[in-house]
Amino acid sequence: MTTLDSILPVQNDAGVTAEQALLLADMTETSALMAAAARIRDRGFYNGVSYSRKVFIPLTHLCRDVCHYCTFAKTPKKIEQAYLPVEQVLAQVKVAESMGCKEALFTLGEKPELRYKAAREALAEMGFATTLEYLAHVAGRVLAETNVLPHINAGCMDDAEIAMLRPVSASMGIMLESAASRLCEKGMPHYGSPDKAPALRLETIARAGRAAVPFTSGILIGIGETRRERVESLLALRDLHERYGHIQEIIVQNFRAKPNTKMATAPEPDLNELLWTIAIARLIFGAQMSIQAPPNLSPGVLPQLVSAGLNDWGGVSPLTPDFVNPEAPWPHLETLAKETAGAGKHLHERLTIYPKYLRDYTRWLDPALHTKVLHYCDGQGLPKEDSWVAGQDIEAPAADLALLSDDVAELKKYAPVSADINSLIERALRAEALSENEIVRLFSARGSDFAAICRAADQLRQRRCGNQVSYVVTRNINYTNVCYFKCQFCAFSKGKLSENLRGRPYDLSGEEIARRASEAWQRGATEVCMQGGIHPEYTGQTYIDIVATLRAATPDMHIHAFSPLEVWQGAETLGLDLETYLQQLKEAGLHTLPGTAAEVLDDEVRAVLCPDKINSEQWLTVMKTAHRVGLRSTATIMYGHVDGYQSWARHLLRVRQVQLETGGFTEFVPLPFVPQEAPIYLKGKARRGPSFREAILMHAVARLVFNGLIDNIQASWVKMGEQGVEALLNAGVNDLGGTLMNETITRAAGAVHGQEVAPEQMEARIRRAGRVPFQRNTLYGPADEQQRQRSLFAAPLADIVNTPADKYERSKLTSDEALIAIG
Repeated sequence: MTTLDSILPVQNDAGVTAEQALLLADMTETSALMAAAARIRDRGFYNGVSYSRKVFIPLTHLCRDVCHYCTFAKTPKKIEQAYLPVEQVLAQVKVAESMGCKEALFTLGEKPELRYKAAREALAEMGFATTLEYLAHVAGRVLAETNVLPHINAGCMDDAEIAMLRPVSASMGIMLESAASRLCEKGMPHYGSPDKAPALRLETIARAGRAAVPFTSGILIGIGETRRERVESLLALRDLHERYGHIQEIIVQNFRAKPNTKMATAPEPDLNELLWTIAIARLIFGAQMSIQAPPNLSPGVLPQLVSAGLNDWGGVSPLTPDFVNPEAPWPHLETLAKETAGAGKHLHERLTIYPKYLRDYTRWLDPALHTKVLHYCDGQGLPKEDSWVAGQDIEAPAADLALLSDDVAELKKYAPVSADINSLIERALRAEALSENEIVRLFSARGSDFAAICRAADQLRQRRCGNQVSYVVTRNINYTNVCYFKCQFCAFSKGKLSENLRGRPYDLSGEEIARRASEAWQRGATEVCMQGGIHPEYTGQTYIDIVATLRAATPDMHIHAFSPLEVWQGAETLGLDLETYLQQLKEAGLHTLPGTAAEVLDDEVRAVLCPDKINSEQWLTVMKTAHRVGLRSTATIMYGHVDGYQSWARHLLRVRQVQLETGGFTEFVPLPFVPQEAPIYLKGKARRGPSFREAILMHAVARLVFNGLIDNIQASWVKMGEQGVEALLNAGVNDLGGTLMNETITRAAGAVHGQEVAPEQMEARIRRAGRVPFQRNTLYGPADEQQRQRSLFAAPLADIVNTPADKYERSKLTSDEALIAIG
């Protein structure tokens, strides 16, 4: 006797073979099939079930086909207008946009102009020859005048029609319904419907694959097909997907009998049939394909559908009904979330284009859509579900803040913590190394998984650092904003192509550098942080001179200066190897290096973000060499632009490996991308920074990944703001960085924070979080007591003077007379 175990001796995430699938058609062990399908689904989608918030646009109810179960299609006599006017569509889409909808689902009858004079006349009056031409016009207006992404269900299409619609749609779809041609015979549901011929529909799906269109398809069950025919239909779709890789989701839709149709009295498939088919679809398509069933067609049994291997509910509209099944209202999203949680899963939103395709958007989307999808998405390719932007005075999302609190009632709204997340947390707490994919999994955490990671990071912070929260009194001195590099994220540097950016080019004199350092010392600083643009006239000697000037002006000040890019360029201009040059900087008085210019240590990202900058290996080499000569450093990541979770994981692992080798990193500092004035964002080629959830997770995951290696995880108050900092203190952070005095780089990018947070303010913020303030020095020892006292009663800052760049002098050394005047 054939059993499920004999068909599936080993679970295969890629899906069963065609031969195995046909054997499954005879399996009646629905519960066993469901269990196997759910296990496979969990390896691909973990604890998430997605949906798309949409508005349903029935552009026309006219159709040349006469499917015997359909109430969507109507004759001209039964409708007021042949086509929805474009202004009516736009009005409805704009209302939907205000309600958070990101997808406009266009559905319509098949080529009604081939059957109805009324359709031809209506199109001619509007200036169009075909329904699809009008559809392209309307979708184009939606794309141009709203931020909603069109998804088009236009029926059978030829290559030219697909090419016409691709620039105005983020995805398309056509239900195969069934590959059984006998359903088109007389007396069957598709008789008299030429566009329901399986060969035509499969050819449309193939054409979409060749055109690189993210696509939706699926089957309709209970219209007279056999179980074997369902399996054959799913295999036909899989064959096309294996050839072109373009099918995003497979819908398993259950037939619902409707009054006034030829199938009004036909039996509907029972729950067992639906569960069996969902499970079979999962087993055929494996762990990575999205399997969907409409929630409005199965009220009251949604957790059971999830248990069968489903991972998506499809489009759900808060505004418009399901015009194909008007008798079946959409569930409220709160209800859908509750029922999904009842199945042990977390409901989350997606776009009409799925994450896999969005992450490779240059292949799968027309350039006209690139900026739109980047505007919406996070690093995973899902919608950025909040309006929070790094560096701006915007409220943090209440849901994320609640998850970071001890609100038990809030946590009860969510599914239990995923088993794999618990396992990864336990391993991280034991200081075990996590793999790249495991770190990616941590970054994808939402709901209770997100809360569990943050709690674990905070427990680890308590274990490693206690209740102290440290900060350093420092002054940032950015000695020039002239730079010949063209980093696409930078709004600070000025060069020939940067006239539109903030501020005028400047190049500080040695005297001004010394004055700022001396003023900082008098105001209680123990550190100056020095970085700037890569001025074309600077050599490695310039940086040595800057250190000498600082040492002469403030002999006891800790000099924290020069990113790996500046070190690399300095060594190169002098023809020195890195070790020799770093030794010279150290002998001149340099103490530590900031870990900036890292951005993301993944060269695929750097090729877009900063193509002419040092690469990942060069950055790492500078750091390893600096540590070898006795210069410690920080490490940073600047994230939330054109990167993704995989590149974040690679970055953390590369920093971790250096720390294993050298032990030279004092702290890790995540820096969320501030988009407002960044060139790459203004060009529409980057996301608008990380979501609040992602920003919190970056710190929490870093705490777990670096357990036992880097104890200090720092929050950038300039970028995170006060609310963000308070949240991070419950997610693994133990340090708030520097008081800064002057900060120009982040503010040039559009941040509203950054001038200075005085020690009194810093300590009050720490106490409000229930922690103990600790004013530190750069190497995390206690600050000099005399300097600490000075810092608590500091005079106001004098106005700064930025020396115009055209007054550049090669030497940054100061005269004795100038030093006397400054002192």
